[in-house]
Amino acid sequence: MRHTRIIVTHYGGPDALQVLEEERPEPKDGEVRVKVLAAGVSLPDLMMREGIHPETPPLPFTPGWDLVGVADRLGDGVSGLEPGQMLAALPIRGAYAEFVCLPQDELVPVPSGLDAAEAVSLVLNYVTAYQMLHRSAKARPGQRVLIHGAAGGVGSALLQLGRLAGLEMYGTCSSRGASAVSDLGGVPVDYRDQDFVKEIHRLTGEGVDVVFDGIGGTHIWRSRKALRPGGKVVAYGLTSSLREGRLASGRSGRRQRFRELRIFGLYIAGGWLLPGRKRVVPYSIQWLKRLRPAQFRQDLIALFDLLRQQKIKPLIAQRFPLAGARQAHELLGKGGVTGKIVLVRDGSSPGPGAA
Repeated sequence: MRHTRIIVTHYGGPDALQVLEEERPEPKDGEVRVKVLAAGVSLPDLMMREGIHPETPPLPFTPGWDLVGVADRLGDGVSGLEPGQMLAALPIRGAYAEFVCLPQDELVPVPSGLDAAEAVSLVLNYVTAYQMLHRSAKARPGQRVLIHGAAGGVGSALLQLGRLAGLEMYGTCSSRGASAVSDLGGVPVDYRDQDFVKEIHRLTGEGVDVVFDGIGGTHIWRSRKALRPGGKVVAYGLTSSLREGRLASGRSGRRQRFRELRIFGLYIAGGWLLPGRKRVVPYSIQWLKRLRPAQFRQDLIALFDLLRQQKIKPLIAQRFPLAGARQAHELLGKGGVTGKIVLVRDGSSPGPGAA
């Protein structure tokens, strides 16, 4: 039996994504073959396609950080799972496929009745937001936070979880995303027409307790200026390395996965050395998962429970079929996307937010 997966054939733009037809993979001992129902499309996917994310693998590779699917075939030694059971995983690569084989210990059961696209939004975006709020920032009710890219996948997750935590929230966004930020309980700050540092100090007086910065680079310095004394920047991304979804430097076509990481490290170190008692704290979902896998599983299960109780509601920007991965990358690269873009299995129920 054959299946489809997407491969990156060269480091570069969306044209690097190609559709490949091949035999379905067979699970090895301890593995489960998962029929993918939904795979998330994220900025780290674009960075890996360009060759600059620290997790970028050698060519050719299949992108896709997060997936939700059903157990299709169990390898030898697998127990406690049943064929047809709904599962989630954060494989970091490989999710853009109809079928993928993963070790059993990488899989987290998904409660029945959840929409696959909404469920997959929790795996990368909401776990990132949840762990930054509660494990990195240790946010307390009444604290003030600034969220950059507040209408995006992680940003909207931070707003929803921050509202549950009783935070006073401000979020940078485009004018198009302002209503979504307001609806989720944040005060929108238009990053194109307003100086967010001046605006935050105008609105709060001394600044915020925490800034969540997924932009990186020199932007970390600006975020630091929005803090009150004793505050912290939680830095979790390097999207400043992209411009309209492409490598900002224009020097694409090669694997340079540690260049941006070195620059990121310099800014983090500088944040500790400068005066003012304002710290820069790095966050990486993949490294925290590797070092403390039980925490990842625990936090994702807690989020599934919040979704089941309808206390959170992921925003789905658009759903594309798997073969539309290139168009999905083009849309995300343009910027201004509200919520998360998801690749869904052809023929599956499109649900709300479909194109």
